[in-house]
Amino acid sequence: MILFPSSKLNIGLQITAKRSDGFHNLQTVFYPFPLNDVLEIIEEKDQKSGTCIFTSTGLPIPGTGENLCEKAYMLLHEQFKLPAVRIYLHKIIPMGAGLGGGSSDATSTLKLLNQLFKLGLTNDALKEKALMLGSDCPLFVEECPQYAEGRGELLRAIDLNLKGKHLLIVYPKIHISTAEAFANVLPREQASCKVWIEKDLSTWKINLMNDFERSVFPNHPELKNIKEKIYSIGADYAAMSGSGSTLFGVFSEAIPKTDWPSDYFVWQTQL
Repeated sequence: MILFPSSKLNIGLQITAKRSDGFHNLQTVFYPFPLNDVLEIIEEKDQKSGTCIFTSTGLPIPGTGENLCEKAYMLLHEQFKLPAVRIYLHKIIPMGAGLGGGSSDATSTLKLLNQLFKLGLTNDALKEKALMLGSDCPLFVEECPQYAEGRGELLRAIDLNLKGKHLLIVYPKIHISTAEAFANVLPREQASCKVWIEKDLSTWKINLMNDFERSVFPNHPELKNIKEKIYSIGADYAAMSGSGSTLFGVFSEAIPKTDWPSDYFVWQTQL
């Protein structure tokens, strides 16, 4: 069985409070878009239950520990004593880019295992499992635009349709750790980004902000320059996704041919 885990954008991201558990409360709108990995899961009948053989191609996955797909398998195995499987992941979504690729892969693993072994997990049950793997994993259970609060796990569908718009993704491969992103963020109560999302795209530039830009841009001025360049070539809206370092632009017209450094990951599509 095969799925194509998608990516997400954060359109607006507001940090509203520091929580007693060490996390932060936030407000954001997640928007899925079709930059996809490829995930295949096959039952291995000659291996013992609880065996998960993981292989990957495409972009190299850093680290030597257990991959999130393997963790997703073991999470379900604890409850259902799953047969052995082979998981194959072809990695296309850049990692550490604020696009949710790892979270999408993990949640897609839960969904595929649920289908493959007919576990009967509802979407709500899948979201509970996904949250154990990461704060933004639950959003990939139902891939539609969603408004998020809390740590990002309190989700509800939102009426946002960018169909026909053109999307530009620019990832300069700058690593920004979670600690760095949060280091200089000052939580503040503010009008929800949901208010501005529901207004015309032409109003987003002034009103719809990613609070991480305030903390990340001073340390990485290259990111601010990319955002300004995206606006200079005609974007209606540009911002950083998540805690970075991907910048994206939404265009009403076709994106003009633009020169970017050869080591950047640059991708575009019509939504």
